[in-house]
Formats: sequence, C-alpha cells, structure tokens
Amino acid sequence: MILIDVDGTLVDSVPDLAYCVDEMMKTLNMPVHGEASVRNWVGNGVERLVRRSLIGQLEGEPDEALFARAYPIFLDLYEKNTSERSVLYPGVREGLDYLIKKAYTLGCVTNKAERFTIPLLKDLGLHDDFKIIICGDTLEKKKPDPLPLLHAAKFFNTPPAQALMIGDSMSDVKAARAAGFQIICMSYGYNHGVDIRESHPDAVIDSMAQLSQIL
Repeated sequence: MILIDVDGTLVDSVPDLAYCVDEMMKTLNMPVHGEASVRNWVGNGVERLVRRSLIGQLEGEPDEALFARAYPIFLDLYEKNTSERSVLYPGVREGLDYLIKKAYTLGCVTNKAERFTIPLLKDLGLHDDFKIIICGDTLEKKKPDPLPLLHAAKFFNTPPAQALMIGDSMSDVKAARAAGFQIICMSYGYNHGVDIRESHPDAVIDSMAQLSQIL
C-alpha cells in the first residue's frame, strides 16, 4: 500500500492559495503578500495559512476577531479557486501510472479539507487513481498524527511495515514514523523553507517518475 500527500507532492497549489490570500488581504484593506511568502506558509491546512497571512509570518497568532472576519472570506475565495491555477508537478502522472501498472494499492492522505480536496483531484484527473481519500476533516486527527495513515492501513488490511507514505514535509515524515510506515519525500515541496533531508526520510527524489528506480 502506498499513500500519497496532495499539496507539495502531487499538486503545486500555491498559485491558487496565494491568489486567495492576497484577495482576502485586499478585502481587509491589509497589505498583500505575494506567492513567494505564501509558499513558505502552506502545509498545515488553510486555517493555519490564514492565521499566518494575517500576521505575515510563520509563527504566532492574529487577533481572533480579525481571524473570524478573514477566514470566511478566504474559504469563499478558495472554493471558487481550488484548481484555477494549480498544476501537477512534472513526473506525477508518470509516477502514478507506474504505481498503477505495478498494482500497488493507492490511497491519498492530505490535511486539506474534503470540500477542496475532492474537486481539486477531480479537476486534475487524479481522483480515480485512489481507492481511499482521507482529508484533513475525515477523522478527528490529521498529520502529523499517525491516525490517517493507520486508518488507511486498517481499511486495506495492510500491515504498516508493508506500507509507504509519499510526501513533502516534516509533517509527513512524523506521521509515517509514528505509524511505522516507510517514507519517501519529494525535494520540491512545501516545508517552510527547510530542506526535507533534515527530517531524515528514507529517500528523497526530485520527480515521482523516479519511483520506478526505487521501489
């Protein structure tokens, strides 16, 4: 069984997220941030992204009244812009085709909410590749907690020792280690500007097309 993350692994979703952040900021009469800043803030769900955007940095908390105003604005924007600018990373389709050809059981595990995940996967032609899709609001806990990974292992009746996670962030590595999975990370993903090699995954690759050389 192989479980695959979405944002920063399969899909570069930052262009849409950055557009929604900046449109939200304009609505609030606050300075926009641009794609480069947003790229360092994604990876922990849209609520954290909105909070980071409001304070303009990775750590800290905004005023709760301001967040209460901003969050619905962002959700409305993102619902209309889930896949307008997002694209598959090079090698993703080739990698998935290889895994399907080799008859690996494939699941998707993301911290993105279901209302955004399902349309995105459908629009980019990935939805039907997965036999289970676990989103950030599917269970009571999400990555880096191991629960979503263990839920998938139970669903497929697969021992964790025979399971692999493919992700891009320290959250993916922590979840995989806690679940007893192996973990391959993509070099290009969203990890708050930190080289994913510092989290010591089992392997780091530059393209999912390279999976055929590793598995």
